[in-house]
Amino acid sequence: MDRESAKARIEKLKHEINRYRYAYHVRDKDLISPEALDSLKKELFDLETQFPQFVTADSPTQRIGGEPLKEFKKVTHATPRMNSLNDAFSKEDMESWFTRLKNFLGRSALGDFYCDLKMDGLAVELVYKNGIFVSGGTRGDGLVGEDITQNLRTIEAIPLTLQDSERPIPKELVIRGEVFLTKYEFDRINKEQARLGEKIYANPRNVAAGSLRQLDPKVTASRKLDFYAYGAIGEGLAYLKMYPTRSAENKSLESFGIKVNPDGRRVKNLGEVITFWERWAKHREKLPYEIDGIVVSLEDKALHERGGIIGKAPRAAIAFKFSPREATTIVEDIKIQVGRTGALTPVAELKPVGVGGVTITHASLHNMDEIERLGLKIGDTVIVSRAGDVIPQITKVLHEFRSGKEKSFVMPASCPVDGSKVTRDGVAFKCSNPKCGARHREGLYHFFSRKAFNIEGLGPKIIDRFLDKGLITDAADIFILKEGDIAALPRFGEKSAKNIVLEAKERSQVTLSRFIYALGILHVGEETARALARHFPTKNLKEFLVKYSKLSLDNLKSVPDIGPKVGESIVGWLKEKAHINFLKKLERVGVSFKGDITLKSFSGKLSGKKFVLTGALEGLSREAAKEKIRMLGGEVVESVSKKTSYVVAGTDPGSKFDKAKKLGVKILEEKEFLKLLT
Repeated sequence: MDRESAKARIEKLKHEINRYRYAYHVRDKDLISPEALDSLKKELFDLETQFPQFVTADSPTQRIGGEPLKEFKKVTHATPRMNSLNDAFSKEDMESWFTRLKNFLGRSALGDFYCDLKMDGLAVELVYKNGIFVSGGTRGDGLVGEDITQNLRTIEAIPLTLQDSERPIPKELVIRGEVFLTKYEFDRINKEQARLGEKIYANPRNVAAGSLRQLDPKVTASRKLDFYAYGAIGEGLAYLKMYPTRSAENKSLESFGIKVNPDGRRVKNLGEVITFWERWAKHREKLPYEIDGIVVSLEDKALHERGGIIGKAPRAAIAFKFSPREATTIVEDIKIQVGRTGALTPVAELKPVGVGGVTITHASLHNMDEIERLGLKIGDTVIVSRAGDVIPQITKVLHEFRSGKEKSFVMPASCPVDGSKVTRDGVAFKCSNPKCGARHREGLYHFFSRKAFNIEGLGPKIIDRFLDKGLITDAADIFILKEGDIAALPRFGEKSAKNIVLEAKERSQVTLSRFIYALGILHVGEETARALARHFPTKNLKEFLVKYSKLSLDNLKSVPDIGPKVGESIVGWLKEKAHINFLKKLERVGVSFKGDITLKSFSGKLSGKKFVLTGALEGLSREAAKEKIRMLGGEVVESVSKKTSYVVAGTDPGSKFDKAKKLGVKILEEKEFLKLLT
């Protein structure tokens, strides 16, 4: 992204994020999901990191939360302010944070970390004086919040008096933590709402926030909220001596009767942080409450303090979020995929985005009606969602992000596969050629077959699924599929997705003869492809495009085994615009050629001899027989002519056997053939 585009995108992101945040933090309304909001905030953070000259004081990355509500008395927080955290969404994000922190602190090692579960609730501050709970407030803007003391007093998990401990109770103790609602209570409240014919709540966090902001404490008490502390604050050395580490801090809080999350852990390094995150990403559904990630901070409190604040967040702590079920991204293009029945399906090509544990680059748009329902244009910012094994879907277009450069999508009038007229049948658009879909499918099968690109694990059934779900429009798309595109499909795991992607990458380099055979040109079989590669060798696809597009029937007359009919088929295929575009696309996605050992000139006792094979051989496979002939200097051709030296006849020979007899070509039975090879 260039400088001016980045500046415009940053301004748009700032404006919309502030609007969403105000609705979410102050009015307790979700204009978009918290996960989609996180995705936008991460995009803004990344852009401001790349273009720091555009960071301004009013950016959401420099703010804490929403403005305090007018209905409650204001309360000023103790020092330091109640900061929120920056987010990480991947291992790479965590490694970047880790490196930045070490560089800032000037240390080669940071010591241990403390990992806590990130509750999906509402942050609050509790003030105890001489062991008595005296006041409490919401985060607000980090400096000033709402005084909700009376409502906090109704939460059974918050002690009104600190219990005696071996440790002396400080004259003033300020606790910060999270008020939340369990899944059980959330379900109970919604059942009650349904019984009364009232609004059903969207998520536990909203209920917790709304409950704490009730003017009547009795309503708050009826919601049975819960609480976990995540830290305490104090002044100077006395505070650090009392709580030198996060683990010691939690132990002290527990001794006073303050609840801390029992699943928090001290870990030794970033690798153990990742392991902790992976464990809870897998098992979070078993918890009685909602979490959306983990919080990672330095175990050493003094070192944590030295990290200071960057923007709105402490430098030495970060929220390592789980992969969101929703995220925002940009539709970079819309392509048409032709299915097995000839139906045309629009597929969105997306700026890569992580959703539901995988990185995706494609999403099916199903049909034109769906595009119109969404109001989608190429270039739009959209919300993509995925839950469980559900294929990623575009669920919403954020029209407010439009710059005016977006383009409307129009269904093509001609089929992109064979150029036939496109007709409409209800909501579906179809190629008018009833054989188009089947031919397209068979062409893909052929392209990746054993004698062509030979991508293991990519059989007809999987190709069919990729077609049906809009992951591929042609064979070239296989080479640019991401693991996440495949893993997002039902019954596909990360391992199988990774294997297909790796196999496609490894097989993107093939011999010229295999490449020509894979193109599926009518009448061009394996041997004809070898003959073409031998007579018109090329080093790469760029050279292939130039050389082969200029081939004429006169050029092809010099190639054995290519008659007028085959020659016309080759020349005709190479002249079609769609085929030229396909070859150019193959070059763009990285398909290349490697040396073809079978085309090398071998001297041997079969030099100058031409063989045609027909029927099944018992002693060796057809491929092995061909290879032995070539290694001895012979040539294998596909059709019988007067120039043919031998026809090798196995069991159940076909028409080639009859033609050989008619032309007087010598016929070898299998025993004679094997003897000739020795």
